[in-house]
Amino acid sequence: MRQYRSLIGKELEGYFGSPMALIFLGIFLVVTLYTFFWVEAFFIGGLAEMRGLFRWMPILMIFLISALTMRQWSEEQRSGTLETLLTLPVGAVNLVLAKFVAVLVMVALAMALTLPLTVTVSTLGNLDWGPVVAGYLATLLLSSSYVALGLFASSRTDNQIVALMLTVIMGGVLYFAGTGVATEFVPATLGSFLRAIGTDSRFASIQRGVIDLRDLVYYLTLTAAFLTLNVLSVQSLRWSRHHNHIRLREILISALIIVNLILANVWLHPLRFLRADMTQQKEFSLSDTTKSLLAGLTEPLIIQGFFSEKTHPLLAPVVPSLSDMLTEYDIAGGPMVELQILDPTTDPDLEVDATQTYGIQPIPFQVAERYETSVRNSYFHVLLRHADQHVVLSVADLVEVNNERDGSTTVTLGTLEYSLTRAIKQVVYGFQSVEAVLETLDEPVRLSFVVTPDLLGESALEDMATVQATGAELADSSEGQFLFELVDPDAADSKFPRETLIGAYGLQPYPASIGAPSEYYFHLILELNDQLHLLFPQGEISRTSIRAVIDETIQRNTPGFLRTVGIWIPPSIPTQNFLGQQMDPLSSWNQVTQALVDEYTVEYVDLEAGLVGDQIDVLVLVAPQMLSDRAQFSIDQYLMRGGSLIVAASNFSLAPDMLSGLTSLQPIFSGMAEMLEHYGIQVGQELVLDLQNSPFPVSVPRTIDNMTINEYRALDYPFFVDIRSDAMAEGNPALANLTAVTLNYVSPVTLVEETNTDRVAQTLMYSSADSWLAEDINIQPDFEQYAEFGFPVPPETERGSHPLAVTVQGQFTSYFVDKPNPWTVSENGDETATEAQSEFNVIETSPDDTRLVVVGSAEFLDDMILDLMGLLVQDQIDSNLLFLQNLVDWSLEDVELLSIRARGNTIRVLKPLERQEQVSLEILNYVLALLALVIVAGVWRWRSSHQTPLDEEREMIL
Repeated sequence: MRQYRSLIGKELEGYFGSPMALIFLGIFLVVTLYTFFWVEAFFIGGLAEMRGLFRWMPILMIFLISALTMRQWSEEQRSGTLETLLTLPVGAVNLVLAKFVAVLVMVALAMALTLPLTVTVSTLGNLDWGPVVAGYLATLLLSSSYVALGLFASSRTDNQIVALMLTVIMGGVLYFAGTGVATEFVPATLGSFLRAIGTDSRFASIQRGVIDLRDLVYYLTLTAAFLTLNVLSVQSLRWSRHHNHIRLREILISALIIVNLILANVWLHPLRFLRADMTQQKEFSLSDTTKSLLAGLTEPLIIQGFFSEKTHPLLAPVVPSLSDMLTEYDIAGGPMVELQILDPTTDPDLEVDATQTYGIQPIPFQVAERYETSVRNSYFHVLLRHADQHVVLSVADLVEVNNERDGSTTVTLGTLEYSLTRAIKQVVYGFQSVEAVLETLDEPVRLSFVVTPDLLGESALEDMATVQATGAELADSSEGQFLFELVDPDAADSKFPRETLIGAYGLQPYPASIGAPSEYYFHLILELNDQLHLLFPQGEISRTSIRAVIDETIQRNTPGFLRTVGIWIPPSIPTQNFLGQQMDPLSSWNQVTQALVDEYTVEYVDLEAGLVGDQIDVLVLVAPQMLSDRAQFSIDQYLMRGGSLIVAASNFSLAPDMLSGLTSLQPIFSGMAEMLEHYGIQVGQELVLDLQNSPFPVSVPRTIDNMTINEYRALDYPFFVDIRSDAMAEGNPALANLTAVTLNYVSPVTLVEETNTDRVAQTLMYSSADSWLAEDINIQPDFEQYAEFGFPVPPETERGSHPLAVTVQGQFTSYFVDKPNPWTVSENGDETATEAQSEFNVIETSPDDTRLVVVGSAEFLDDMILDLMGLLVQDQIDSNLLFLQNLVDWSLEDVELLSIRARGNTIRVLKPLERQEQVSLEILNYVLALLALVIVAGVWRWRSSHQTPLDEEREMIL
C-alpha cells in the first residue's frame, strides 16, 4: 500500500509542481460554468436541475483528460526516466495503476470543485438529488474509461501533442458512435450496436437517475481493457528480441482478458432488470399500482411493439428505452404477459394483419437524408391485446417532442408508465360486459324497485311490469351476483319507508297526476360497494332504457372503467377590434378539452336542454357565465343525484381593449355565486396578486448582423400566482406528485365553516405569504409609476396567503329546495303541465359521498395563457392540465393512476430572482470554484514544503 501511495504521490506532485495542470483545471471549471449558465441558459430555463452541467461532460472530459494524460508516459519516454522506472522492483501493473489513480484523483477534484453549483441550485428550488448523485457517478465512470484510454495513447508515443491528439480522436470516436450523427445513416441493427458502445448514450442513461448494471459493466470494461493494453504496452519495452515466448504469452493473456470483458457485456445485455432508480419519485420504475394490475390478470395480455428498422433519427434513440420499459411489464406480469418486439416492414403478413385488424398504419416522417429530403414511412406503435379487446398507442402517446431554445428539436419518452398502464386498464376492464364485471365483485349488486303499486295508474302499472321483468332477467343470468327486489315504502316492514326515503335520502314521491290521484313512488335504487345510487331511465320505460341505466351505473362505479366527463365551456363569441372588424375569440379551451379526451370519454353538455345525463360521471364547468335558472337547476340536480362537480370559477374574462388594443379583464356574471355559497363555498370578487409568480414572456427584439431576432424575456407578473408544494394540502390525492401549479387571474375561494360542519372540506392550495387582494382589474403593468413590478405592492404587513381552490365531500342540500322549479314555470311565471313537473322532480339532498371542487380561476386552462407560459417553461402547461386531470380522477374516486400520471412531470421551479441576483449568483460560483482550486494548490504546496526528507524516504519504498 505504501508503494502505491508513494507512486501516486509522485504523480500528483508532478501535477501540482507545475502550473499547467492547475491552468487546465481552471479552464475546465470556467468552461463548465459558462456552459451551465449561458449555453444551457440555467436562469432562463427556470428549473432546479443539474442536467445542464452533466449534458456536456462526455465532450468536456475528453479535452480535460487528454490534457492530463498526454505527458504521463510520453514525458517519461522523452526524458529517459521510463527506463529508470522499469529497472525498479515495481511491476508494470503497479506503475499503470498509480498513474491511473493519480489522473482520476485530478478529475475527481475537478468535479468536486463544481459542488458549490449544486448547493446553489438546491437553495433556489426543489432539487432532486438522485439524478445529481447518478450524474457525478456517471462522470467518474466515463472519466475512468477516458483516463485509461489516454494513458494507453500516451504510452505509444514520446510526443505529448501526438498523445493529446490520439486521445481526443479515440475519445471522440467512442462519443460519436452512440449519437445520431453516426446512427442516422446506418441500418437499425448497426445503429443499436453503435448506441451500445457509445459513451454518450450510456452516460445519458445513468445521468437521468437510473443506474443500470449493464452501463456500469460497460464503463468498467472500457477502463479494464485500455489499462490491460497500457500494461502490455509498458511491458513490451522490457522485451528483447530473444523474449518472443514472453511476448506471445503476454499478448495472449491480454487478449483473453479483453475477450472475457466483451463476453461479459454480451451476456449481461438481455438482463434489463438489474438496475436502480435513484429519482425521488422513482420515475423510471414500475409502481405498485401497475404491478398489482398485472398480478391480477386472469387472461394473457399480449404486448406488441411495432418499430421499423428505419425510423426517424430522433425516434431511434428512444426505442431501446421504450423496449426496456415494455420488458419491465413482461417481467412483472410473469406468464400472463407476452412481449413481442416486431418490425412489420420485414413481414408482409404481419403488416397486413396490423393494418387490417388493428388499423395500424405506418407514420410518414420527413427525414433529411445525406443528399436530399425524403419521406420515410415507419412504424412506432405499441399494441395491447387482452381477450378480444385491444388498444393501440402511437407516437403522440409515447413520446414528447421538445423545441429547444437553440432551435433544435429533441424527443424524449413521455409519462410512459401512465400511458401503458392506463391502456392496459382499458383493455382489461374498460370494455368488459356488465356480466363479466359482476363476476369479479366480492359482494352482489342489489337493485331495489321502490314502488307504490296501489297508487299507480294503468300505464304506470305496465311500466312496473317492464321493470320487474328486466330486473328478474338480469338476476337469473348473474348466478347470484345481481339481486332484484320489489319494495313498497307503504308496507309495514318496508326496507325503505317513506320517512327514510324523504329524511335520509331526500327522495320525494312524484306528485299526483291524472293517472295517479295520490303522491306515488316509482324509483330505482342500486346498492353497489355499500353505496346507494338513484337510477333514472332516460326516455320511455323499456327494457333497453332500464338495462342501459343499470349498466352505466355499474360501470361508472367499478374501478377501471373508462369514465365519461361532461364539460361545459363558454360559447365561442367572436370579438371586434376598434375598427369594428370581426376577430376570433380571445379565449379558447382546446388544450384542456384535448387533455380530457386523451384520458376519458368526453361529452359536451348543454345545460339549457334538460337534466345532465346519467352517463356523465363528472361534470366540469370551465368559466361558467350567464347561466340561466334552468342551467343552474340542471347543475344542482346533477349534484343531488350524486354526480361529481368541478367548477373552474372566475369573475372575470379576458377581452381586448378597444382603445389600446391590449388585453384587459372584464367582469362577468357567472350565475353560480349564490348557488356555490349555498353549498358552503364563496368565490371572492377580488383578484389575488403574488410576488411569488410565474413570469410573463415579453418579446424583445435583438439585432444580429442586420437581422432582427425576437427573444422572450421573463417579466415578473403578480397575476400569475405560482403555487408550490409547501402551499398545497398535504396527502390529498388530487395533488399527487404535483410540485407547482400556476393559477392565472385567480380569485380567493373560501369555505363557509358553518355550512360545511358535517362534510369533509379542505383547502387544496394557497397563495404565498407575499400575496394580496386587489379590486383593480387593470392587468397592464405601469413601470413608470411602479418601477419594480409595474403594479402597486402593499407593505408586508398587509400581505398574506389566500385560499385558491377547495374540495368538499359530503351531503349537500338542493339550492332549489325553497325555490320554484324553473322547468315547471313558464317565462311569464305560470305553472306548466304536471307532466313536465314529474319529469324534473326536485331531489332535495344528495348522497353522503357527493364531491364538489371549486378553483378560483378559469384562465389557468385558457389556450392563450397556456401558450404564453409555454414560451418560457413548457412543463407549466403540463402541470396545469395534470392538476385538472387529477381533480377528475379524485372526483371519480379512481385514484389508482394519480400517483403514476405526475411521475416524471415534476416541475422543480426556481424561486423568483431579480436580474442582478442572477448575475451575482453566477459570478459567485465562478469565484468559489477558482478560489477552491487555489486553496487546494496552496494546501498541497504547504504539505510538500513541510514534508521532511525522512518522511519521503519512508514513503518511497520502492
